[in-house]
Amino acid sequence: MMPLSSAPARLRVARRLCLLALCAAYIQGPLTKIADFPGALAEMTHFGLTPAPLFAVGVIGFELVASAMVVSGYGRRIAALALAAFTLAATLMALRFWEMESGPARSMATNGFFEHVGLAGAFLYVALTAPVADDRRSWPFGSRG
Repeated sequence: MMPLSSAPARLRVARRLCLLALCAAYIQGPLTKIADFPGALAEMTHFGLTPAPLFAVGVIGFELVASAMVVSGYGRRIAALALAAFTLAATLMALRFWEMESGPARSMATNGFFEHVGLAGAFLYVALTAPVADDRRSWPFGSRG
């Protein structure tokens, strides 16, 4: 894959829009948590994450920073790997369809589970195919030159 800087302008814009679309849930989610912080605290508590305020702020910051890194290219590989791991961990915690009774709720959880597995796979693909130029721009994860 050619570095973004040497690709035609249309291709650079298209790649950026695709990366933005991939990160959309990781941008929208924290903005929703900021707008409804009590709801974010309730979500953390629901999943047994204590202290809830620390986890809520951590998740908000992580999702926004990692998304910005993926979209901008600075530290794209490490950020994509981190979002893949985060997505898998959160999915295993939140969408435990195998423990649910048969019915619509289980079907929805199953679909959500595999959608998130697909997102994690997309982030792994981004990490594996990010242009080398991204690594050179991504200090401290690569050289500065």
